[in-house]
Amino acid sequence: MIYLQMFFAFFEIGILSFGGGYAAVPLIQSQIVEKFHWLDISQFADLITIAEATPGPLMINSATFVGQQLAGFPGAIICTLGCVFPAFVIVLLLSFLYMRYRSLKPMQGILTGLRPAVVAMIASAALSLFVLALFGSSPSEICLENFRPIEAALFCLSLFLLRKKKANAVFVIFGSGIAGTLFYLLFSAQ
Repeated sequence: MIYLQMFFAFFEIGILSFGGGYAAVPLIQSQIVEKFHWLDISQFADLITIAEATPGPLMINSATFVGQQLAGFPGAIICTLGCVFPAFVIVLLLSFLYMRYRSLKPMQGILTGLRPAVVAMIASAALSLFVLALFGSSPSEICLENFRPIEAALFCLSLFLLRKKKANAVFVIFGSGIAGTLFYLLFSAQ
């Protein structure tokens, strides 16, 4: 029964996650934290951090990680297939339709109309992750006493390095992970 729940939870994420991995973050949180309670919000933040830092798409990495945590290797396979299957079918169908009707004006209108929705979904995911990193909670539960200055400093430094110094994003991600680990080891030892 858990295998079916896992498959259909990630099937729903896969079928509703237009806009890629970051747009899927609120859907993943809704399914695995709020609906099924497979992870708590802190574990979810760790999941997103690990899924983003490892090679591969965020949504697939998340599905594989959750499946592994819940039911080992078979769970990882089930969740990953549930996540990938809708996209596979949709892309096959859309590529056929696009190749056949790409010159029609309604097709161009559909693509133009989808852009703002995708941007809004990505912005929502970014806001959720930002608040989760700085306050350890969802945007609806912000408490200023839970402000995390180390995460805020790492965010500002990373943003500066990426935007002003044009640093490689991979080095910034790994550097932030190492710096965060060192800061917490130093401050938690006291």
